[in-house]
Amino acid sequence: MAKEVAIGKRAKISEAQQYMILSVIAASVVLGVAVSLTSHFVQQIFFNAKVIAAEEQSIASYSKIIETTGVCKKPAGSVYNSEELKKCDPNSIEISQIPNTLRSNILENLAANQALNSVPKEGDSSCVNQSTGKQYTYKELKTILDGAKTAQDLLDASQLMKTCSALRIIPDALPAFRNEEALLASLNKLFITSGWEPQTISPGTTPSGKQANVGINALSINLSIEASTATTMTILHNIERSIREFNIGRATIEWGGDDTLILHAQADSYYTDPSKITESTTTIKPEAK
Repeated sequence: MAKEVAIGKRAKISEAQQYMILSVIAASVVLGVAVSLTSHFVQQIFFNAKVIAAEEQSIASYSKIIETTGVCKKPAGSVYNSEELKKCDPNSIEISQIPNTLRSNILENLAANQALNSVPKEGDSSCVNQSTGKQYTYKELKTILDGAKTAQDLLDASQLMKTCSALRIIPDALPAFRNEEALLASLNKLFITSGWEPQTISPGTTPSGKQANVGINALSINLSIEASTATTMTILHNIERSIREFNIGRATIEWGGDDTLILHAQADSYYTDPSKITESTTTIKPEAK
């Protein structure tokens, strides 16, 4: 009888040990899964934090560009929100609302530049003040711009400022694209103003001077002038005074008969690359571990 009781106790102890072992195994599995999930979630949190930080940096950069160029009024916070961007209409923004921006500096400081404004205005009747019969002054153009009430009035006033103020000189001095026909026409006008009709004007094949600066491209021209000494000097003087740069790199001069001066030269004029904003792409990767 005692032997049977001992065997029963041993069986119960063995069964309890099995349950304990199974419980330990189950607890280990649960712990392992929990640790793995915790590690995964921590990695997800760090990765998402990096993505959000990069996104916030992109938003801040875009907001800075919009604010400094004067496309929209200054945001209420540090960056623009979606509602502010939806309501932003560049054509309805007054210059006084965007001080110290690129747009305000162009329409106020650069447009009022006396040196640029000293170049005569020609051939544009829209720049004539109908009440005075004279060309608009910057002060008059600024008054029209400040007095614009509607978005269309503001757009028209801005266009008038660009066309009739000192700003009109900039595209002539440094065009924004390659245009050989316009360049030859400008040079031909200088010849005619000097009282001489050219026989040949042609674009060159390669620039004659030094390499232009980054973003500035050279356009070569071949010049051939055969005229009196006084006429040739007048032509060179007018080329030197031209608002557009003509940089003579190589030239040969010969004396002809009857006070004739023969000039062969190669000159460079310049134009800029198209203006654009370069976007960059950032790839966010999770940690290797």
